[in-house]
Amino acid sequence: MILASRLMGTVAALTMLTGALPATAGSESGEITVGYFLEWPMPFQYAKEQGTYDKEMGVKVSWVSFATGTAMSAAMASGDVQISVSQGVPPFVVAVSAGQDLQIVDVAVSYADNDNCVVHASHEIDQSSAGELAGKKVAVPLGTAAHYGFLKQMTHFGVDLGSLTIVDMAPPEGAAALAQASVDMACGWGGSLRRMKEHGNVLLTGAEKEALGILVFDVTSAPAAFVAEEGDLLAKFLKVTADANEMWNSGSHAAEMIPVIAKDAGMDEDATAETMATFIFPGVADQLSDKWLGGGSQTFMKGVADVFVEAGSIDAALGSYDNAVNTGPLKAASEM
Repeated sequence: MILASRLMGTVAALTMLTGALPATAGSESGEITVGYFLEWPMPFQYAKEQGTYDKEMGVKVSWVSFATGTAMSAAMASGDVQISVSQGVPPFVVAVSAGQDLQIVDVAVSYADNDNCVVHASHEIDQSSAGELAGKKVAVPLGTAAHYGFLKQMTHFGVDLGSLTIVDMAPPEGAAALAQASVDMACGWGGSLRRMKEHGNVLLTGAEKEALGILVFDVTSAPAAFVAEEGDLLAKFLKVTADANEMWNSGSHAAEMIPVIAKDAGMDEDATAETMATFIFPGVADQLSDKWLGGGSQTFMKGVADVFVEAGSIDAALGSYDNAVNTGPLKAASEM
């Protein structure tokens, strides 16, 4: 298997960075920086564009977009970003397994149908012929939810990873490569996944993936030092996010919210509505339940780490991921 070395390079870089982090920015500086994704429409973007975060938190919130969750981890390790919204669980697991002191502070979104791998249409490969992927070239954003799903699907179909040429590509590049038929399969999410589907087909639906234990959800994460030092500020951030989710989940504000979210996400309104229809934004009570931050997420992270170790993507898993979750700020947000 030709597995690009960039993932292990990222892990090594994160390990070195954790030993020499800059001071944590926060309320004393009057500004924080938050990472998010373009073409990944979520209710928080409505609050973002309304200036609600700045108003409720009493600080200036600067926003920076990323292409992958691994890049978010690196930015948090360097101190450039204090909070990352909708970071995939796999890149989070890669970072904390390497020694980066990050913590999950909420469940941002669940989206089994919006993260997948697409086989180029010219191969006419489906579930019944998935074995024909052997020898093919695949674009995978390493260390992400798409990477984890890819590994689990290949195991399910009995495709030997050693027979594949795996190239580390962010979803937008993977979509372009698939369109040009320079790769045989590409994995990704959001707008990139929609573009991939224009040139091929998925092997498993979201429901079929979940039946195999391939859960797909993102979290809001932050450096543990920031969580400890700025818990009140973070709770206010999570409160604004939860209110925006509740507004969306009510089903009564789509017409008001979609145009604003679409503009911020860099998408048209139809694509935004179509994408968000495949998303689930759990309420705070649900997030704090055993299914999610009450234990389920910790168990799932251990499973993700073990799969990555077996695939040779990371050196070792932690014995437990319990310390990688901090529900304090979310509980505080629920009482505001």
